[in-house]
Amino acid sequence: MSLRDVGFFLRGRLNRAVSRALNRRAPAHTETPTPLNDVLSGPRTPIALSRLLTARDNAAREAAVASWLGARGVPFTRHRFATFEGRGDNYVVDLGAGERTLVLIAHHDAVPGSPGANDNAASVAILLTLLERLGAAPPSRLRVRLLFPACEELGYLGARAYVRDASLDRIAGVLSLELCGMGDTLAIWDAGAETPFLRTVRGALESVGRRADESYHVVGRIPVFGSDHRAFAAAGIPAYGLTVVPAAEADEREQRAHRDVEHPDAALAAQEALHRGAEGQPDEAARPRGEEEERAERRRLRDGAAALGAQKRAGGAGAHEPRLRIDPLKDGRTREAYRIA
Repeated sequence: MSLRDVGFFLRGRLNRAVSRALNRRAPAHTETPTPLNDVLSGPRTPIALSRLLTARDNAAREAAVASWLGARGVPFTRHRFATFEGRGDNYVVDLGAGERTLVLIAHHDAVPGSPGANDNAASVAILLTLLERLGAAPPSRLRVRLLFPACEELGYLGARAYVRDASLDRIAGVLSLELCGMGDTLAIWDAGAETPFLRTVRGALESVGRRADESYHVVGRIPVFGSDHRAFAAAGIPAYGLTVVPAAEADEREQRAHRDVEHPDAALAAQEALHRGAEGQPDEAARPRGEEEERAERRRLRDGAAALGAQKRAGGAGAHEPRLRIDPLKDGRTREAYRIA
């Protein structure tokens, strides 16, 4: 056990406390899971596949992913882990061939008590749809690895366990799909510095009609929430989060608020300290600040945290879940393999 693991353990517990506080007044969800056989025999669109996990508890969600892969005859590797923080199964599917590997991630667990449609059944459904398309026409010069980890809500424990055990030598980059069920604008986050992989991602988005700072945004480090890609980033691999947000929440003010700033209260400050301690991040906010600068920083953080918190709550509060709508592209191409409205 390392100090970094202890930091993540404490961070995971703090995440749960913050989530409970954010959702304290949210009504309990009343959704019931769709029978598994109905999903397995039903349509294969992202909206239909999101029902594979929605409203199931985490053990059932984990089993449902394995059931879907088995029913479709998809070869996969089960990566099982158990630590003092928790245990679970990660699932790995490799498609295509090539010396370099692109890793796409969608965690299958949810905040306990949440139906977990937006966080994160929608992202799993997107990757399952992409899996079938790539399976029909595998890329010849690139290996695509789809990773479905467990225990993301515990400080991305499953992804950390995978990174400890797997060979990472040939990974070109990582994208973690998080909160992809609501909105019309893409956000690539935790992108603090330009890298060749980030330029490739930008180019791919622009080649299909996305425009920087309009229909997609590149955002710096988000101080409050993390996701599975950070386990890879800590190992020196270019890795970013990919989220879909309403355009109104993706303007420049909220992008600034998501960068490294000082937290306005003790709970958020403690969480950022755990991020830095667990991931070796320098404390750039420690320099002296003027009173006006500090107030401006706090205002920007509150705005950004409120926007992301609203998106996170939408993934956890049952009252918001029925708004999930994911429509496949009519032309059948992999423009993003899906269109979200």
